[in-house]
Amino acid sequence: MAIRMPRIIKKSSTSGDVPKGYFAVYVGEEQKKRFVIPISFLSQPLFQDLLSQAEEEFGFDHPMGGLTIPCREDIFIDLTSRLRN
Repeated sequence: MAIRMPRIIKKSSTSGDVPKGYFAVYVGEEQKKRFVIPISFLSQPLFQDLLSQAEEEFGFDHPMGGLTIPCREDIFIDLTSRLRN
């Protein structure tokens, strides 16, 4: 039995190298990690809930050049795995 991992791209740079159909998010509580995820996640209710929490905590002014999501990295990866299935 194989374990399916979500098709998210973890980036260490902050450059604008986001493929068409994807967008950058920064995930983490203290140390932020950059992920590039499919735009299709925006229509998913679970992801929309996460975005609402991000808006409440951070607003939408993001000096890092991408959306900041206030959750642990392992929770984010679990959520994106469920969105893929």
